[in-house]
Amino acid sequence: MVARIVCEVKDGVAQVTLSYPKRFNAMSRAMWRELRGIFEKIQTDTTLRCVLVRGQGDHFCAGGDISEYASFRFDQASLRDFHEVDVWGALRAMLACDVPMVAQIAGHCMGAGVEIASCCDIRLSAESARFGAPIAKLGFPMAPREVALVGREVGLVTARQMLLEAAVFSAPQMLARGFLSQMVPEGDLATVTAATLQRLIALAPQAARLNKQTLRVLSDHAAFESNHSPVDAPLALLLDQAYCYADSAEHREGIRAFLEKRPAHF
Repeated sequence: MVARIVCEVKDGVAQVTLSYPKRFNAMSRAMWRELRGIFEKIQTDTTLRCVLVRGQGDHFCAGGDISEYASFRFDQASLRDFHEVDVWGALRAMLACDVPMVAQIAGHCMGAGVEIASCCDIRLSAESARFGAPIAKLGFPMAPREVALVGREVGLVTARQMLLEAAVFSAPQMLARGFLSQMVPEGDLATVTAATLQRLIALAPQAARLNKQTLRVLSDHAAFESNHSPVDAPLALLLDQAYCYADSAEHREGIRAFLEKRPAHF
């Protein structure tokens, strides 16, 4: 089945579906680029009242498509291009969107899934969903801008556990830690999501867009987005050396071990 992002618009709602079922909706490079284009279009569509972001089938998003990593991750320039252009380009387009966004989370929400969910305003989850970013097992770190985003939304304590311990959290844990807006039994997720969308549709769209603009400023999005912000200066220094690990032995070993379905030896 082809990896793709599907966007369907009906009754003022843009339903954005991450669709790569054979890999639990893991994000390929092409999907990141599609996601960016879709949200750039959503931002200019004044008829939209809200956006639903969901995964195809039983999972939200299991992370990145590791099967394609060997084709670009071991070169510093192409690795940087992947994170700064493909991934951050899509996440930035989501963050810049003034239309209210609802994430419907089921099954795996890992790595890229946590990042995408972090861009959404309201996060609804099935009780059985699982959350994490266990990329330490693959021998590489999360990119700096992505850490800033995830750390802000899940909280730095949780981000540290996700990245340093490769910890995976349950939905009840993520609800208690403030990441989720609501957790519901598995069979009720679609119904609760539909009710949430109906509430959003009934409200003033201009007020919603203005509220999102204000919330964006208050959440300090500009602090790690602007190259001129004093707060951004440490991040700018990190970005200069953030991808030097591209050709490292442990980076290669982590990805090779995953593809060979064996434990990595670091």
